[in-house]
Formats: sequence, structure tokens, C-alpha cells
Amino acid sequence: MPQYTPQELADHLKDGLLSFPVTAFTQDLQIDEDAYRAHVNWQARQGVAGLFAAGGTGEGFSLSVEENAQVVRAAAEEAAGAVPVLGSAGGATYQAVANAQAAEAAGCEGLLLLPPYLTECDQAGLEAHVDAVCEATSIGVIVYNRANAVYKAETVARLAEKHENFIGFKDATGDIEAVTRVVATNGDRLFYLGGLPTAETFALPMLQLGMSTYSSAMYNFVPEFALEFYADVRRQDRAAVTEKLNRFVLPYLQIRDRVKGYGVSIVKGGLKAVGRDVGPVRPPLQDLTEQDVQDLSDLIDAAGIRPTSGAEALSAV
Repeated sequence: MPQYTPQELADHLKDGLLSFPVTAFTQDLQIDEDAYRAHVNWQARQGVAGLFAAGGTGEGFSLSVEENAQVVRAAAEEAAGAVPVLGSAGGATYQAVANAQAAEAAGCEGLLLLPPYLTECDQAGLEAHVDAVCEATSIGVIVYNRANAVYKAETVARLAEKHENFIGFKDATGDIEAVTRVVATNGDRLFYLGGLPTAETFALPMLQLGMSTYSSAMYNFVPEFALEFYADVRRQDRAAVTEKLNRFVLPYLQIRDRVKGYGVSIVKGGLKAVGRDVGPVRPPLQDLTEQDVQDLSDLIDAAGIRPTSGAEALSAV
């Protein structure tokens, strides 16, 4: 049974940093459940408010329905009592429904609903997609506003009215006018979180729009820095945020932007750089080169943010 009602989950998540653990793979690209459990165990005990299992950084797009169920169950079991875990649902509507039901059965507290697998879809189709998922589960559902799933304010309002367990809106478009309409129309009925790539870059201005939190990829490998950055954002300490942007985040982006798809790969590269290797990414993504990993490791040291808590290698866990 969930420890949180959907509204309690929203109230908890809106005031803390969120993250999405990478999914560990063996060298032959099978799920490495032992390494994944060790990673989630470490992540769940660093001070984050919630973890999204099998999300974008968790390469959820490359997981089968069965693998998604395996990953979210492992995360929910490993983090039990420490931090709420949310599953992820993607693909066609039938697949998203299966993901949602598996997440609830695994003990997840909520669900991130990724864009459906379609080249294009209009508001009626998106609404039907969310309807099906919300009706298939009792846990809290957060929609991910990005790519081919861009929800208008009125669509969000109708969904919020119909489904008590529809609790959140995560944005990765950066469309200030559209997001403002969603927030102004729906107010406190939902909570709002940032989901742009390397969300730290946008965290301070998005806070002004009503997004009190965001999902941090770099929390995977430099959790202490990520938490400090979030605290600076919530204090609206512009000087501290700018200093951290210049010290680490912006140079990090320069490495990320060397290759398309590195937005996910660089997180696993970061874990390798700090001695917590969780294996390769699955194609069509590609791993960082050895030089990229070395450059990232050097940047972590130059910024003085190599993790001190749980810094032992996974092989020693």
C-alpha cells in the first residue's frame, strides 16, 4: 500500500529536489540489478525528496514492459522507508497503462507519464492517453510536457477536474507563455516541476513561474553539489547560483554538447568518473569517450565537488 495519498505525495515532492537514477547495465546491455539496487540505495539516502525510476535518464525508452517492471520494483524495494519512488510510463497507451499498473504493484508512490509513441497528437488524443493511465492506477500521476505531448492549459484543467490522482505538470519545453497559462489556470491544484535538460541552468527563472522544484540528472553523481544548488535556488540567492553555474554547470554543458544524446550518457560518465560505474548506455545512445570521461573527472575535481558521502566504488558495496 502507498504511504502517501496523491495529494500528500504532491505536497512532499514540491518542496525538495527530485532526481531519476540511471539504470545499470552489464557490458552485454542486460539490466544489472545488483548494481542498480546499490545505486538507488545510495541515491535514496543523500537527501533527495523523490526518485523517478526508469525515466529518461534511466533510459526508460529502451526498456521493455517487463524490464520497466523489474527496474521500478527494484527501486521501490531498495528505497523503501527512505524516499518515495515514482515509476515511469511511456510508449503506446496500452504500454503506458501496463507500466502504470506495474509501478503500483511494485509499491511506487507515483508515476511520471512520458510522451506517447506517436509522431503527432492533438489535445483530444493526449487527453484520452492521460485518461487511460489515470483510470488504470490509484497512485499520483505527473504528465511530462515535452516533444509530441504538449498540453494546453485547458486540457490540463479538464484532466485535473476528472482525476484526483492527476497531481503534477513537468515541463521540458521552456515555453514561458504556455507554462504561465498552465500555472495561472490550474493554480495550487497541481504542483509544477522543471524538466529541461540539465535543469539547473533554468532553475532560478523557472522558480519565478511557479516551478518550486526540478529533476536533477547530476544528482546521480554529485548529489551534495546538486542539493546545495537547489537550496541556493529556493533561497533565490542569485550570486550563489551564478557562482555554481560558472564553476561547474556551464563547463559541464560544454562536454554534454559534444555529441547528440550525451545528455543521458554524461550522467553515466559522471558516475564512472567518481568511481561508481554502472555500465554503458544502450544504443542508439553512445558512451562518452575516455577523453570525455577524463575531462569530466578533471572538471569535478577543479570544481571541488567530488562526492564525500558513499564515495566508495560500487564494486566495494
